[in-house]
Amino acid sequence: MTTLDPIQVFRTEAAELFEQIEAGLLDLLHNLSNQDQIDAVFRGLHTLKGSGAMFGFDALAAFTHHCETAFDRVRKGEVPATDELVACVLEAQDHMKVLVDQPHGGHEEAGDRLLAKLQAAVGGHGGGTVVAPPLAAAASSVAAGHLATFRLRFRLPANAMANGTNPLGLLDELRELGDCRVTADLSTVPALDAIVPSELHVGWNVTLTTDRPRSAIDDVFIFVMDDMELTIEEAAAAAALPSVPEPAAAPSPAAITPTAAPPAQPPHPDQAHPAGASDARHAKAAENLRVPAERLDELMDRVGELVIAQSRLSQLASSSADIQLRSVSEDVERLSGELRDTMMVLRMVPVTQLFSRFRRLVHDLARETGKMIELEFEGESTEVDKTVMERLADPLVHLVRNSVDHGLELPDERAAAGKERAGRVLLSARQSGGEVIITIKDDGRGIDRDRVRAKAEASGLIQPGQQLMDQELLQLIFQPGFSTAAQVTNLSGRGVGMDVVKKTVEALRGVIDIRSEAGKGSEVSLRIPLTLAIIDGLLVRVGTGRYVIPLSAVEECLELSLEDDLRSRGRSFISLRDSLVPFLRLRDLFRTGTSPDPFQKVVVISTGDERVGLVVDQIIGDHQTVIKSMSKLHHDVATFSGATILGDGSVALILDVAHLVSAGQQQEAQLRAAG
Repeated sequence: MTTLDPIQVFRTEAAELFEQIEAGLLDLLHNLSNQDQIDAVFRGLHTLKGSGAMFGFDALAAFTHHCETAFDRVRKGEVPATDELVACVLEAQDHMKVLVDQPHGGHEEAGDRLLAKLQAAVGGHGGGTVVAPPLAAAASSVAAGHLATFRLRFRLPANAMANGTNPLGLLDELRELGDCRVTADLSTVPALDAIVPSELHVGWNVTLTTDRPRSAIDDVFIFVMDDMELTIEEAAAAAALPSVPEPAAAPSPAAITPTAAPPAQPPHPDQAHPAGASDARHAKAAENLRVPAERLDELMDRVGELVIAQSRLSQLASSSADIQLRSVSEDVERLSGELRDTMMVLRMVPVTQLFSRFRRLVHDLARETGKMIELEFEGESTEVDKTVMERLADPLVHLVRNSVDHGLELPDERAAAGKERAGRVLLSARQSGGEVIITIKDDGRGIDRDRVRAKAEASGLIQPGQQLMDQELLQLIFQPGFSTAAQVTNLSGRGVGMDVVKKTVEALRGVIDIRSEAGKGSEVSLRIPLTLAIIDGLLVRVGTGRYVIPLSAVEECLELSLEDDLRSRGRSFISLRDSLVPFLRLRDLFRTGTSPDPFQKVVVISTGDERVGLVVDQIIGDHQTVIKSMSKLHHDVATFSGATILGDGSVALILDVAHLVSAGQQQEAQLRAAG
């Protein structure tokens, strides 16, 4: 049995809280008076502070307390939300992440600097201070000002303590608000032999006299509110403390006087959560299960081995006359296919998880460059394999930074060119067959082709005056060390970013397309396979070797007679519904040294809008393909993207569709240029 590390569990939950807080802050920038967003950010900070204190991250809790206090003042209308305040809290959140990862690293100096900036952002409005008064002073302030008495009845869910909630801590927070009398409600405590030690059966009745508002009481229960039963009634209001006999001794935090349960009263619908609703929330929460990614990877490996074994079984059954063996083989093939499909769905995640990371990046780049930037998303619900998404993060960072730094102009330049002062960066995703196409588009100045050519000639990448197709010229920006920036900045100029993009995309068996128009902007599209694990393939034979073509790229299959083959020598085109499609003879490409079969087949494959035919000797059939990586010795072989193990134990290479389509299109361009 695996025992979860509670510290690691907290770090995982803290990462989710950081995402929620950051999203709330960035949303708040669109409308600084949005009370819902202000409340959401405050709740996130409050939860992070409480959870940090619970797990012993005292430095995190103390630092977060100041940010929480600042947003509490915003929430109460004491100070306005400003761009500067949001920027300060975003920077403070980065420091909180450091405190989570390195709780004992000694980060006091950085924390003090950030708190000073936070003080300046909040203190400039109303002259208040960010630092809250000591919590212990809250009780002593009861004797002054307007006092009110509240009666509270609350009961936490049975699994509250198992989930890390300490009810005594809640009672301590209530005592810090003012004069507090606590009695325990034992009416639901079962008989001794029926008690479950890990469950909470006690409720509490509290009489609280305080000069704090009702919202201060709500804040005590802010991150357990959804799952508990809570009733708050204002009993009396007075200018001074009511005359109540003092107890003989002040109760300690753990000293609670049991009392008989009061008569049951139906709670007000706005003040209590009915048990039925709580049960529904628990049932809904139980639908989601957090599973480490490593376990999914391990399960995927097991499914891959099962698919290979199933392929072996199918081959044995096809060569056997045993009807029962064939029946079992068909059942295993069906079940393994369903298991594979289910496993693939488990690994798929929406790209919104990737896109949302760039909101903060663009916000910081806008402040750093002085540019006005609007970031837009399309197709956030498009799903890709989690491994693909993780590996795409760095390339997209470089592409977005490149669009902002090289593409978008300063507001005054845009206005002079007749554009909106705010530049636009669009991140979009869509699925096309077995590929996902992720596009980064901006409406900036576009790529200066003359500067690209001049830089390439100066760097020796091309010969002076060398003729290049437009796409070939644009692809030069992905060469190592290539940059058209006039000077090195924090954003660009070193010529390493776009090189990283190309290497990562090629490692994912993807391709990069670029379009750019001077004065109107640029568009970079990444075509990436949906998954890197298991695919449906078309098994073909070329000479004596067998190869796999990804089935998602196959459009159709045609027969190429010997006469048609001889007639097309030197041109390598076939007529397909009034259009010419170039084709490649894989037998010549792979130098098999064998004679062609009498009736060869043409497999038409496509990527995007481009099509190419592949001439093969035989189409064997479909094949569930478990993708295995090529060895380092074959890393530079561009024609193949991987390998798979067939049912007889032999190895079949997987064709790289994007490379073959590109080769076919280049062949077509050369033939057209030759006339």
